[in-house]
Amino acid sequence: MGITELLLISVGLAMDAFSVSVCKGLSMKKLDLKGGVITALFFGVFQALMPMIGFFLGSRFADVISSFSHWLSFGLLAVIGGKMVIEAVRENNDGECKEYSLDIKELFVLAVATSIDALAVGIVFAAEGTPLVFSVTVIGVVTFLLSFAGVFIGHRFGSKYEKKAEIAGGVILILIGVKLLLEGLGVI
Repeated sequence: MGITELLLISVGLAMDAFSVSVCKGLSMKKLDLKGGVITALFFGVFQALMPMIGFFLGSRFADVISSFSHWLSFGLLAVIGGKMVIEAVRENNDGECKEYSLDIKELFVLAVATSIDALAVGIVFAAEGTPLVFSVTVIGVVTFLLSFAGVFIGHRFGSKYEKKAEIAGGVILILIGVKLLLEGLGVI
């Protein structure tokens, strides 16, 4: 997996965290730099930890899954990406932003919830033989930066881009899954 694919996966994975960060920014009456940094740190760290866990789980079963890893990679990325697109398109009033607070327990739950899909990507990394430390560092940094930006975008522009970002992230993950499948099948 090249740097371009890794960056695209990182952006795709970060879209959930970006959306929640936009929501955090929307709920701020006054821009809070400290809150933005802490929010971005939670999302970046968890987005980096989950693929590590998935990688170690996937590595334990690498011998078993190596012959069909391209199908597994495609399936996982397609499901994750499809779920993101469906959730973004679906009308849902539960997702309304509530008033801003820097609640560490809430940030923990949000960070775990938005990074579950990265666990599956860690399994893909193990199947594809992707270097772990570099990959999770890129994912964590990209998520941190996008989440930090999301807080400020949310504060400044509102929810105008939230659904579009989540749809774009989902489509990116699906396209990378298709590319990995076609490479595994020897088509490209």
